[in-house]
Amino acid sequence: MPHLRAPATRRERQREATYDEIVAVSARLLDEGADLSLRAVAAGMGLTAPALYRYVASYQQLVDLVAFELDKAATAEWAEAAARFPQDDPAARLAVACTRFRQWALTKPRRFALVFANPVAADTERRDLVTLSTSGHYFTDLLWQIWEIYRFPYPALDELDPVIREAVLDPLIPAKSDHIPTEDRGLLWVYMRAWSALYGVVTLESTGHCDPRVIESGQLFRATLLDWLEPLGLHDERERITTILDEELARP
Repeated sequence: MPHLRAPATRRERQREATYDEIVAVSARLLDEGADLSLRAVAAGMGLTAPALYRYVASYQQLVDLVAFELDKAATAEWAEAAARFPQDDPAARLAVACTRFRQWALTKPRRFALVFANPVAADTERRDLVTLSTSGHYFTDLLWQIWEIYRFPYPALDELDPVIREAVLDPLIPAKSDHIPTEDRGLLWVYMRAWSALYGVVTLESTGHCDPRVIESGQLFRATLLDWLEPLGLHDERERITTILDEELARP
């Protein structure tokens, strides 16, 4: 007989609702261009700062909570858009999700910055947060599904630099890896490089560190994604994926 979880208590429901409000107020402050601070969030909720401390004890805890929840909500939107293609077409789903990720970063740049410019790798107490990233799991799961179908090549462990070998054997990136045999962990190096390409071009555009005409056209983003078709074994899918990308980029 399956174990049934006990219903949440009134106190637990109230606490969860407060966390939801913290995230909603923080998101509004970001979208309005206001400073995100414990004092500002408390004021937006009609609380005193000390009252808010019962839920988030520090500014960093506030940032971590909000970043995680914004990432989770945004990923759900990209996944919903990508689901217009069937589950057995991860290449098409990835093209849609990457384009929606870019659109989110361009239209919500401060949310993007909070989620993806919130360094944790050097902080051993917060390092586990990296591996919990919803978007990271979503994108790398799609890459795994693409590999299962197209069997694109990846480096053997002895071909990798020792630092990279250590990183793929004991990964800190947000990707499921337990199902990948040790000798095949070179696949994680593909994950890392693919993400750096996507993140790099989207960050340049979202922060405006790029010719505005190029950003407006979407051509740098488009070229970056198309450059990755061959490494992912999608050479024969180029025409189809290009059409999907162009349709998504033309979306208002």
